[in-house]
Amino acid sequence: MMQPRTAIFDLDGTLVDSARDLMGTLNFILAREGLPALPVEKAHSLLGAGARALLERGFAECGQTIEPARMDVLYGDFLDYYGEHLADETVAFDGVEETLQTLKARGWVLGVCTNKVTEHSVRLIEALKLAPYFSAICGRDAFAWFKPDPRHLTLSIEAAGGDPAHAIMVGDSKTDIDTALRAGLPSVCVDFGYTDIPATQLGATRVISHFDELISAIDAITGLTAQPALSK
Repeated sequence: MMQPRTAIFDLDGTLVDSARDLMGTLNFILAREGLPALPVEKAHSLLGAGARALLERGFAECGQTIEPARMDVLYGDFLDYYGEHLADETVAFDGVEETLQTLKARGWVLGVCTNKVTEHSVRLIEALKLAPYFSAICGRDAFAWFKPDPRHLTLSIEAAGGDPAHAIMVGDSKTDIDTALRAGLPSVCVDFGYTDIPATQLGATRVISHFDELISAIDAITGLTAQPALSK
């Protein structure tokens, strides 16, 4: 396998810890609908598939379902409120910026592929002063397809100026790893993100527990031939 020269990152749960702001927005909607708030600890089982899925899962936790027409209204309200609070408590995970600096210094092309809408993704990354590291930030609405459709990933790679034949995906959830697998790309899964399935069971090429392990994980992948998925 030739060395991947493009690294594409998921955003929530991978680059940034956004659980408090996302759950805060969900709880704003729930309270308005007369439903109880959910603890931030629920983030690991509720987040990871975008705002619509978060609303569906959050309402299900309260024993409620959302009709399609009502979902459109709630989704719009969610985006409006979240847009005003997306960086209140969200921070980059420890070691993220240093790792991005190292990859850029090595000549890697970096991008983001997320199921958060593009506008919010760009604004959040800019607020955290990480924007200079990325050649493309591609949200759920960037293309006609979104994760786990592999075209979201391959088009994000191309938008960043990279080649899907020499790229790697870094994520935290089944959605991310399934996307990479469907695209035929190697992947690194962080085990501190938002998933109710253990990271070691998602089929990633490597699993890491801190961003300071990412460089060595990528170096290991570049030396692999076709082999079964490995854990950390």
